[in-house]
Amino acid sequence: MPRPPDIGWQYGTMIGGHRHHVKCNYCHRIMIGGITRFKKHLASKRGEIKGCEAVPKEVREIMAHHLATRKPRRPNKRRRKTAEGTLAAPASTNLGMESDASDPDMIDAGQEVLTFNEAEVHSQRTAEQQFEVGTRGFLDAFASIQYKDEQDFMPPRATDIGWVHGVMVNGDRQKIECKYCHKVILGGGISRLKQHLAGERGNIAPCDQVPEDVKTQMQQHLGFKGLENCSIQQTIEEYNGDAPNATSTSSMAASYKRREKDVNEGNSNKRKKADMLYIPQGLALPKPTMHLSFVSQENTDQADTAVAKFMYEAGIPLTAANSLYFQRMADAIAAVGPGYKMPSYHSLKGKLLSRCTTELGEFSKELRKSWEVTGCTVMVDRLKDTAGRSIINFFVYCPKGTMFLRSVDVSHIETNLDDLVDLFESIIQDVGSRNIVHFLSDSAPWYKAAGKVLMDKYRTFFWSVCVNHCIELMLKGLCEMDEVNGTLTKAKKISQFLYNDAWLLDLLKRNTEGKDIIRPAMAQSVMDFLTLQNIFSFRGSLQQMFASNTWEESVLSKQKLGMDVKDIVFDLQFWHSCGKIIKVSEPLTRVLCIADSGEKPSMGFVFDAFEKAKRDILLAFDNQESDCLRYLEVINHVRDEFHSPLHAAACYLNPSIFYNSKFSITNVIQKGLLDCIETLEPDLTAQDNITKHKSFYEDALGDFSRPMALRGRETLHPATWWSMYASDYPELQRFAVRILSQMCSMTAFKRSTYINDTVHSSKNRIEAAMLNDLTFVHYNLHLQQRQPVATESKGFKNEEHDLISPDNYNAGDWIDDPGMLEMEGIDLLDATPIAAIDKVGNTSDGNLVNNDLITN
Repeated sequence: MPRPPDIGWQYGTMIGGHRHHVKCNYCHRIMIGGITRFKKHLASKRGEIKGCEAVPKEVREIMAHHLATRKPRRPNKRRRKTAEGTLAAPASTNLGMESDASDPDMIDAGQEVLTFNEAEVHSQRTAEQQFEVGTRGFLDAFASIQYKDEQDFMPPRATDIGWVHGVMVNGDRQKIECKYCHKVILGGGISRLKQHLAGERGNIAPCDQVPEDVKTQMQQHLGFKGLENCSIQQTIEEYNGDAPNATSTSSMAASYKRREKDVNEGNSNKRKKADMLYIPQGLALPKPTMHLSFVSQENTDQADTAVAKFMYEAGIPLTAANSLYFQRMADAIAAVGPGYKMPSYHSLKGKLLSRCTTELGEFSKELRKSWEVTGCTVMVDRLKDTAGRSIINFFVYCPKGTMFLRSVDVSHIETNLDDLVDLFESIIQDVGSRNIVHFLSDSAPWYKAAGKVLMDKYRTFFWSVCVNHCIELMLKGLCEMDEVNGTLTKAKKISQFLYNDAWLLDLLKRNTEGKDIIRPAMAQSVMDFLTLQNIFSFRGSLQQMFASNTWEESVLSKQKLGMDVKDIVFDLQFWHSCGKIIKVSEPLTRVLCIADSGEKPSMGFVFDAFEKAKRDILLAFDNQESDCLRYLEVINHVRDEFHSPLHAAACYLNPSIFYNSKFSITNVIQKGLLDCIETLEPDLTAQDNITKHKSFYEDALGDFSRPMALRGRETLHPATWWSMYASDYPELQRFAVRILSQMCSMTAFKRSTYINDTVHSSKNRIEAAMLNDLTFVHYNLHLQQRQPVATESKGFKNEEHDLISPDNYNAGDWIDDPGMLEMEGIDLLDATPIAAIDKVGNTSDGNLVNNDLITN
């Protein structure tokens, strides 16, 4: 406990139970060295420690008077002898903490000061131990206990925390098997395994089986190592440049190192490295782990609250916490330590924005270099901002990544064909007409017309409608059918009833094992059918819930609304209609999964996916086409608008589809292939070579027949397969790679309401230029963190991934129907409690902020 009589404790707080670590109540600076050093800080006593800038004048005077009148403590003879001949330069640490060897309280703490002569006679083992204890002991001390039972699977004297989670293969410490996913990591040693477990992309694929607590532990471990290295370098630089007596001490340190080099001549490289890491007391290394040991739960809670208040007050969407750069920002601030001053408004819109724009401009240049080889897809993303303006965001996709190109307000020109063509033509000139293979937009009439005009003019690329948009139109067309609309209305009545009462929602979760029945999606029509599929899968749980005594004893069971919903749940005709509709909608949502494949080119799979969906629908109706004819008519009507020769040619060029025994070349595929040859390859000789050499592909001759090529048909992405096994036919290879490298759907790009609302509202040219840069940085930062990562030995699998990221989508009329509740006389405050809002994740702006709803 601190000494109660000392006046200094009235103005400081003890940190972590250590009376030698004091936090100032005014400037919040942390001092190492005890209460005496802290009082010098308050008194602003120059020459020993930086004074407090926030301390009141009367407190400063009290501290100055107290220090002037106090009696200095006399060190005993043993301590005085130990201190004779030592280097008395004060040592400073980073992270905003300071220490002073001359402070009596610091002497009480037992700080050791070594002379250079003493340092010279220290053994190399002592040097290594001091460095290990100072910088690594906190992280790895607890791990050694776990290693005792696993000595046969790790190197001798293994002390790294990573060995708890990996096993050496055949005694080779450069060949380690992950205990969770059993991936064998070749090269890189235990550091590569820890990166694999922590999910660090760039050097190795992340482990998809690692428990969350182990993943967090590895992330913290690697983060602390980074802080440790930065802190060591920062301290040496600060000492050499800013510390008192830097010149004399630096020369002494240099002299020490020269003598040490002579003594150690002939030692091993490892021992020499340890010698260089050992630094005399005058150049004391910081101990970041010491700072970490000070962090109490109370301080962590205060930091969390400060971050939360900033986001709440500034109106920042809570989904910003999911950003890759959110934790990076925190780590960077922690590396600087207390006292870091956040950038100003002027810096953010000035030099920092310019710096980020330049950096992302280099990123864009790297993507542009690959367009000539793989071709690219121009994506026209059309949206409305809150002011009602029509905005187009232009993106360019290639297998190496997607980049944001430009944002344009088209409110005054989108219904004028000539102006729209001119705008699109400026984009084509920027990207390069020879680089573009695919021009993608939605099905708005003016956009379709402009796309066809440009396609006829240039004759070097194809325009088509986004597959996602086509699926949405198909599902919307199904919703307009009377039977489907009636069934969806009843399903929404069930959902609205359950989600507008906290007690009912809790009862539902108990019967569905905590799972939600609502599946949010990027479009209302998609969400309608996904949620209907969910409700149908939970029909047994719903019937059990409404048949339980708990429900029968409730007040809601006696009300008309409750009885109506119960009747729907036990209506066999309702469930029969649900099953029939799902037979049609489920194959279409599977196409949506394939088309919206993130950063993997999906062009080679979409044509076959549509054909398979139609076959699955017929099969679900026992091949009775008359029973599903009205559904197929809706689908085919939209499909005819969507079809492009690119889709057919890509299907032909996809080896996993072409070599399947069930595949046959139809008239549509044959014509699509010829159209692509004539359009994408203007050279007549190259056209002839492609036509001639495609027979080698069809008959699987030459390199196409290699055993590796046969295995790679299913495991490699089609474009990668062609780049590896078609080198004998360069024209055909280039043709196939350019087609198979395209995207046929626009993924759900992150859209910032703030960016969209402000970038086109400024009349000031300087401010408009700044906002354009802000838009460029915003979108490209988001796209940069979504760049594809090599899957190493896993190869390519056309996996169906989760359709929707629900962060910015509204649950719509599956929850909201206050009129229904008012008619029943239910108190809306009780019917829509905070508990229900927390579970569903609705915010005041109608956005979903909880990912739990995606759970099925």
